Amino acid sequence: MNTIDKFNEHVMGTYGRYDVVMEKGSGRTAIDENGREYIDFGSGIGTNSLGYCDEDWAEAVCAQVKAIQHTSNYYYTKVQADFASKLAEVTGYDKMFFGNSGAEANECAIKIARKYSFDKYGKDAKRYNIITLVNSFHGRTVTTLSATGQDVFHNYFFPFTEGFINVEANNIGDLKAKLDDSVCAVMMEFIQGEGGVNPLDKAFVDEVFKLCAEKDVLVIADEVQTGAGRTGTFLASEQYGVKPDVTTLAKGIAGGVPVGVCLANEKCAGVLSKGTHGSTFGGNPLACAGGLVVVNKVSSEGFLDEVNKKAEYIRSKLAEMDEVAGVDGLGLMMGIRLKTKSAADLCKACLDNGLLVLTAKDKLRLLPPLNITYDEIDRGIEILKGLLV
Repeated sequence: MNTIDKFNEHVMGTYGRYDVVMEKGSGRTAIDENGREYIDFGSGIGTNSLGYCDEDWAEAVCAQVKAIQHTSNYYYTKVQADFASKLAEVTGYDKMFFGNSGAEANECAIKIARKYSFDKYGKDAKRYNIITLVNSFHGRTVTTLSATGQDVFHNYFFPFTEGFINVEANNIGDLKAKLDDSVCAVMMEFIQGEGGVNPLDKAFVDEVFKLCAEKDVLVIADEVQTGAGRTGTFLASEQYGVKPDVTTLAKGIAGGVPVGVCLANEKCAGVLSKGTHGSTFGGNPLACAGGLVVVNKVSSEGFLDEVNKKAEYIRSKLAEMDEVAGVDGLGLMMGIRLKTKSAADLCKACLDNGLLVLTAKDKLRLLPPLNITYDEIDRGIEILKGLLV
């Protein structure tokens, strides 16, 4: 029995997988079980931020495996303290909660928002609604699916969690009409990743922060996909000139080890007290070891300057292709608008020709490792160019 048949015999079919078995990787190249190589412009949906098996990252994770792989959160670990300290230094947030995924980080943010209002205004105020944006995506738990502003996800799993109100992205009038006294938070992605790589307008973001400040409503930024340097700054919020009350991270923050982080400002730092939240694997030593390497590298002098230079280089190459109608996004988070071709068909064609890319709605999505080289960019662009003629 081959690997794919063996896999399908026992693993639930919840994904539309391609008929490729990935076995190993090096640098920004994935290698399948037949030895075929693929230049990676997707980085495991923005997760392998330093590519495959970065030497420093691998050494840190392996050393941690040999030291202590897990301990209960009844105890302290130095590696979690070091990771938290570095994240605080880089992001400007003093307190954080560690989970295992973006959905868990967003669940934590939702609990913070609702408990903040419960503690301050009382249960009778019924101040628990959270505004999220149409076309948003916040995870696949029942609650984060409920928060997701896409009707396609609101099926099968009834009843969904109540308390979420959708507002059209960039529609200030819609925001003002729905931001009433029942709302405790506004939750948004600065760039809607799964929704099609759609950046929010700065004027809309500014209005969100203005109105929320007036009403003591929290602002939650879902930076699961945009964080950890993906957009050319460590947090995408930096490019909008704002600092949310709560920011969530996951995906690329630990370079491929499962992790989720919920960062809270001073106002929200003490909301979750003992017993109100927890996670068996949250702050796992392996994830913290990998995360510390990622944050150290991404925040090192000149690293993000290179991310932005490479982003501009890729955009300049894409602009030369007649089939490309435009490119949305920031930094190394790109959504390519196509004139005539199907993004899904093109994604499969790229795979067949040795290039890993992604889709986002009707766009071709690129999320290459942050340390991709110019030679690797050129090789990948050449494949893409050949398929766009």
